[in-house]
Formats: sequence, structure tokens, C-alpha cells
Amino acid sequence: MQIIPKNQDPARARAFFEQKVAFTTGPVELSHAIEGHENIVVVDVRAAEDYAKAHVPGAINLPKGSWDNPEGLQKDAMNIVYCYTQQCHLAANACVKFAGQGYQVMEMDGGFEAWQENDLDTEKGNNRASAGQRAFSR
Repeated sequence: MQIIPKNQDPARARAFFEQKVAFTTGPVELSHAIEGHENIVVVDVRAAEDYAKAHVPGAINLPKGSWDNPEGLQKDAMNIVYCYTQQCHLAANACVKFAGQGYQVMEMDGGFEAWQENDLDTEKGNNRASAGQRAFSR
């Protein structure tokens, strides 16, 4: 069995990676975008109870049942979506749905698991809480 192709087409590889960087970002890059106050909306599509335990600071929670009416997304901002892990496809499916509704979207690679593996700050509680009620941790 051949694992690595012998005659990979560089033009196809370039096109693939151009698409990848256009529609995905990593947790560290997202953290820098949040710190830089870029025009983004961070969207957690995990279940509400998992979101309440810990999430990316400032993220809104849109579990699967709310995708038809995605309150909080913005058409004039980049909406960066994440789910549980690299293997989870909730975020990718949400991106398909949201893009179909006219929203700009990117997926955060690795999901919330990658965010935590990079020892980035998290926030607890629900997205309706005021800033004073939110708990930050590292």
C-alpha cells in the first residue's frame, strides 16, 4: 500500500492549501484575532451544557437546533465556528448552513480540545451573562 503519492500535482496542492487557509484558522491565530479586536464573531456549536462549562472567551453558543435562526451571527463580520475536536464535524456542517444563509464563515481547526491543548484562556457560563458574571481561567 502506497501512503505518500509519487506524482503529486503542485498546482492542485497549491489550490487545496489556498482553500484551506481561506476557510480555516487555528486556535492560536483565533486568540490573536480576539486580542486584536478584529471584526469577528466566535461561534461555539457544542451543546449548551458543554458551552456553559467552558468556552472560548466571548463566544456565542449556537447548538445544532438553532442553526435555522442563527442569532448573533453577523453578515459584516467573519464568523469563526468551532465544535469539540478535530474529528467532530459539527462546525463544518454549521459552516455549510451559515454560508448558505449568506454569512462569512471560517472553521477553527481542532475544536475546543485544541484551544485547551494550547493553554488558552477560557470563559464559563452562558452567552447571555454580563461581563461581570463571566469567569475566566487559564
